[in-house]
Amino acid sequence: MRATYMYGAGDVRLVDAPDPVIEQPTDALIRVVRTCVCGSDLWTFADMEPSEQGQAMGHEAVGIVEDAGKDVATVKTGDLVIMPMFTADGSCSFCCEGLTSACRHVGFFGRMGFPGAQAEAIRVPHADANLVRVDAAPDDAIVPSLLTLSDVMATGHHAAIGAEVKRGGKVAVVGDGAVGLCGVIAARRLGAEQIIVLGHHDDRTNLAREFGATDVVSVDGEEAVEQVRLLTGGTGAHSVLECVGTEAATATAVEIARPGGAVSRVGVPHYAGIPAFPTWVKNIRVAGGPTPVRPYIDTLLRDVLDGTIQPGRVFDRTIELAKVADAYQAMARREALKVLLNP
Repeated sequence: MRATYMYGAGDVRLVDAPDPVIEQPTDALIRVVRTCVCGSDLWTFADMEPSEQGQAMGHEAVGIVEDAGKDVATVKTGDLVIMPMFTADGSCSFCCEGLTSACRHVGFFGRMGFPGAQAEAIRVPHADANLVRVDAAPDDAIVPSLLTLSDVMATGHHAAIGAEVKRGGKVAVVGDGAVGLCGVIAARRLGAEQIIVLGHHDDRTNLAREFGATDVVSVDGEEAVEQVRLLTGGTGAHSVLECVGTEAATATAVEIARPGGAVSRVGVPHYAGIPAFPTWVKNIRVAGGPTPVRPYIDTLLRDVLDGTIQPGRVFDRTIELAKVADAYQAMARREALKVLLNP
């Protein structure tokens, strides 16, 4: 089969790789029908050290079950399924508490030695615990939205939950990437009255408004902090979703949170720590981390299927898997928000 590997910064290739096979009776093999490039993949694209063996890439997929081990009970050959970005055993104490991203046997597709989803096929361990069957056809218009449940829509929801978004609350979303835009959807879904998105790209912030954002702040630093305070009557936001992962974004998130508010950090962190004194003096609760995708799919799937939310709109370009390098370049150059890959 063909699969995407990264061999160093800027060096992404589609290569011939061994076909996946059933290794454990709880495995399933899926033929990937839609995958995509994630914003977090761009960090690897920007700074990966050269590697001869390369790194398999991709952690988001919707596919068709091609084969299943003898102990798999919930999916069968021919089913359309959503694959979460993490694989979990579904039975450890953390899984039972809903924190599947902390599973004692956790794996991350495209990392930690696990295969990548930017490929024609993939093996999914613990299929019953991970794969979610959907009554849809692989060419349905809803498939891009289903794909967002693998990561970005689930992560936007995780950010909103961690930031304690409540009905009638004031929310600020730092970042206008796919996760930030899905955070807007999540905040609106949870009943926020005011949703302020901090971003610089008109096409993205316009989409944020369509998703439910009430205000846009397009400046940085102290100017951004001042504008958010003005928009919130001088108090700051009850809930702040930090969806970037840089030190500057995190500092801004803390500054725009109101005293007694909450900040949720879901952007992959690229900084040493968070501002200690401001969070202490303002009694700010800090949450966030890797998203436990699998339980969130159950929470969000119905709203996707009935069209209540349409997170698939974050995909603004579709590229054939054969041209995956072009997809990375388009996103790295900010020419595309999020690229859908068609194997």
